[in-house]
Amino acid sequence: MLKAGVLGAGHLGKIHLKLLQQSTKYELVGFFDASKEASEKIESEFGYKSFPSMESLIDASEMVVVVTPTSKHFECAEKVINAGKHLFIEKPITQTVAEAEQIRDLAKLKKVRGQVGQVERFNPAFMAIKDKIDNPMFIETHRLAEFNPRGTDVSVVLDLMIHDIDAILSVVKSPVKAVSASGVSVISETPDIANARIEFENGCVANLTASRISLKKMRKARFFQRDAYISVDFLEKKCEVVKMKNAPTEIDDFAMVLTNAEGIKKQIYFENPKIENNNAILDELESFYEAIKADRTPEVSLQQGTEALRVAMMIIENFKKI
Repeated sequence: MLKAGVLGAGHLGKIHLKLLQQSTKYELVGFFDASKEASEKIESEFGYKSFPSMESLIDASEMVVVVTPTSKHFECAEKVINAGKHLFIEKPITQTVAEAEQIRDLAKLKKVRGQVGQVERFNPAFMAIKDKIDNPMFIETHRLAEFNPRGTDVSVVLDLMIHDIDAILSVVKSPVKAVSASGVSVISETPDIANARIEFENGCVANLTASRISLKKMRKARFFQRDAYISVDFLEKKCEVVKMKNAPTEIDDFAMVLTNAEGIKKQIYFENPKIENNNAILDELESFYEAIKADRTPEVSLQQGTEALRVAMMIIENFKKI
């Protein structure tokens, strides 16, 4: 078992504490939070050990989870890595691309592993179909949430859209060519609603929409590729694959067949991949454990976290041009 500590004990920090304590792969040593009052309450209520300083927690740990506000990510990550400890850091990796690159390079120099918390990569619906996504040429995502003051310290792009940016970058094997975007601030000082168009060098186009002032929740993605359409509902944990194949000579009476302008007949086939129920946050933590033990690149590396942030910042920069 690896000794694990948590920096930051807010809403998400408490979830990490609970899951690390449940895990058979980690030994939870405790946590550090800047709020003494909150620390005392959590320690008395849940029994997790509260450390008097960030440094003392890092010293007692082999792996540290950073779940602080984004503004503190760089400072915390730098201390963890300089101490020679493995780093699990929640998204977005840092506030700026320059900071992310420093963290990525420092981890390589110190020979420690780092993973970014992009929980949708471990969503069972996405895991069930990711191997079926093959050279998509058009992608559309919608991520809508009801208003919650938590998270409004950053733009909706870094709060919500970055989940979809990361998922898209993980399946489109091509560099980003261009980005255009628009965003509107309704309640917060930063945009609460945003739409972005990402163009890739291979011709793929992704259209992303995110809102944190919606009346209903939605987290959906659709991938269009040659002879196939794939949909993922991250919220409901459902997915569907619709494939088009040349129709056989003998067509079943109940078959769905389309005929194009050239007279070519295509039959539609529906697939509903089996979805295994899981706890995505526990899975990403334990996936990181396996990467550390096997000394291999984690599922969501610091490099991938840096690239997702780079695209997110390109989107945010586009807002300033409007």
